[in-house]
Amino acid sequence: MFPFRTPAVGLDLHLMLRVAIVVVSSKILAGEPDTGREALEQLISDLPGKMVAYEVGPDDRTWIRDHLVRLCDESHPDIILTIGGTGVRPTDWAPEATRDVIEKEVPGIGEAMRQASVKKVLTAMLSRGTAGIRKDTLIINLPGSAKGAKDNLAVVLPVLDHTVEKIRAVKR
Repeated sequence: MFPFRTPAVGLDLHLMLRVAIVVVSSKILAGEPDTGREALEQLISDLPGKMVAYEVGPDDRTWIRDHLVRLCDESHPDIILTIGGTGVRPTDWAPEATRDVIEKEVPGIGEAMRQASVKKVLTAMLSRGTAGIRKDTLIINLPGSAKGAKDNLAVVLPVLDHTVEKIRAVKR
């Protein structure tokens, strides 16, 4: 059971969301274990959703941008979740790469995630994650830690169904 489905949240997703995940981690590419994949797959299946792509790439703005474009333009997922690359390190480029490809920014999603996260950990105010729309796809930047990604995804769950429906109504 998805831990964030509570009557208080009011989540009533009736769409089977098609979700792609882009993990931004040079460490995983260098051979460190990908410890978050199983948890992410479970989160997606509990949405309810279907994972249509799972890619791991380097902390590189061009790579992130090119893969977001390819996924949006070829695979057409409802949602792309980027994991990692949202902080202040010199190699953190996910928000910039996202802004490079989106047609509309949805800054309230990033603001809501930061607002909720900073109540748990003060360094959450350093997160620069954002969200936006490219064609039929909502792209959301989540932090790189499994707990951070899970907590931030919980914040946006109540609006995912509504957001995807609105995007589909306009674009299709």
